[in-house]
Amino acid sequence: MTDKKHILKSASIISMVTVVSRILGYVREQRITLLLGTSPIADAYYLAYRIPNLFRRLVAEGSMTASFIPVFTTYMREKTKEEVWEFANKLFWTLALFVAVITILGMVFSPQVVHLFAGKNIEGGEAVALNRIVFPYLFFIALAALAMGILNCFHIFGLPAATPVLMNLATIAFTFAVFRKYFHDPATAIVVGVLVGGVLQFLVQVPLLVQKGMKFKFGVSFSHPGIRNVARLMVPRLFGIGIGQINLFIDTRFATAALMPIGSLAALNIADRTMELVLGGYAIAVATAILPMMSHQAAAKDFDSLKKTLAFSVRIVAFITVPAALGLMILREPVIRVLFQHGQFVEASTRLTARALMYYAIGLPALASVKLVVPAFYSTGDTRTPVIVASISLVINIVLNIVFIQFFFKRVQNGGPALATAIACFFDFFALFIIFRWRYGAIGTIEILRSFAKISLCACIMGVACAVGNHYTQFTMHSRFLVQLLVFSGLLVGATALYLGLAWIFRCHEIQEVYGIATRRRASAGNGFAEP
Repeated sequence: MTDKKHILKSASIISMVTVVSRILGYVREQRITLLLGTSPIADAYYLAYRIPNLFRRLVAEGSMTASFIPVFTTYMREKTKEEVWEFANKLFWTLALFVAVITILGMVFSPQVVHLFAGKNIEGGEAVALNRIVFPYLFFIALAALAMGILNCFHIFGLPAATPVLMNLATIAFTFAVFRKYFHDPATAIVVGVLVGGVLQFLVQVPLLVQKGMKFKFGVSFSHPGIRNVARLMVPRLFGIGIGQINLFIDTRFATAALMPIGSLAALNIADRTMELVLGGYAIAVATAILPMMSHQAAAKDFDSLKKTLAFSVRIVAFITVPAALGLMILREPVIRVLFQHGQFVEASTRLTARALMYYAIGLPALASVKLVVPAFYSTGDTRTPVIVASISLVINIVLNIVFIQFFFKRVQNGGPALATAIACFFDFFALFIIFRWRYGAIGTIEILRSFAKISLCACIMGVACAVGNHYTQFTMHSRFLVQLLVFSGLLVGATALYLGLAWIFRCHEIQEVYGIATRRRASAGNGFAEP
């Protein structure tokens, strides 16, 4: 119960700040779509923004953070405070040097990188210029990711989870005329805002790091045992995360293919951002909260607790994402119309984006669950299995993209890359879950399936109600935004209330556990350091 409460409490803290971040993220995307729509310059902006984000996931939030946390938690258990911070300081400056080199190379070879991602089917000159401006964002966000990893190991989740708020605020600010007037086009102003936001994401965490004991004493080391352990864990994870980024590369190439409608890349990105309003709330919060916990459990060889943590987290995330996925699929056009149809984002943009959202939403539960299962393997030191499964998933994604664009384009159109990603995510989850269960024994599969059946039943009833409500409210017949917003809000609140009511009637364990655990007294925790 203590572990469950700790997960829920940490996830709740992360969720609160993440929800704020996602709301601001929506405002940011709404401002961007208002200025750029799904025009060719919008495709150029999203391409330029995708490239440093790909490297960010490779060297920062993906492989580095996931590799660093298990090593750092081991140091906290076995080493003195001085040894812990010596390791953290040296890793900080070594990472800074490494990422600085990548950043410079990315700026110098920007034309080659842009053409590699999109060929000649996009506004290459605009994308190259925008990419050069935004690429230094990688340097600061990598350091921010390391700071977040350190603070998470001390069970400090609120501030690190809140840092994207600063990036969103900075980007939003640069979409307004007071800043935009200094740039020759809106896209340039937006990428400068992203860069400023990245700088703030790192700087805001520095005071708390100093308070915890970090001195930022300069020292680059490639031979420190802790850094070597992180690097050793990073190498296979680079392949694993790299495969995921190759998937992103493949999706980008197909989204910018000559056969695709103009604005397809922008539509895919906006649909993905809409998904993050759900996935980035409680699902990612739970994943963030359980990684340090599972690392501590694995370090203590407490695999029974680790399996219980994983099973509990999968059930909680399914409780959120299954109805959310169904709701997004049924209400896809009202969602996009209310959230984004303003300014340059016209009705054609809504249809283009809603199609991508429908296919992305299919894979929402699997995408969220993969983010729970992969850290379970990492916490046990197994980095090979996720790489092998991800490699097979990559092949599936490529084959499906080819099949959809060659044989089913009239049916799926610009939603092909999204549907391929969704199917590949389901393969990822089921393969990893089955392998983990086979290796480590029973993890409550029957209980998970029983919960999933109840959740699906409640979600299906809610889905029917959404479809009926959408039909009889005649959402598309209303032209005034305020009326659309009121109708959509009514549908959303009604669907949520119906789902929660059904979950309570059918005695879904998840809603009862969340309520029951939240009312218990909080267990105390130590500082985590080994005694000198």
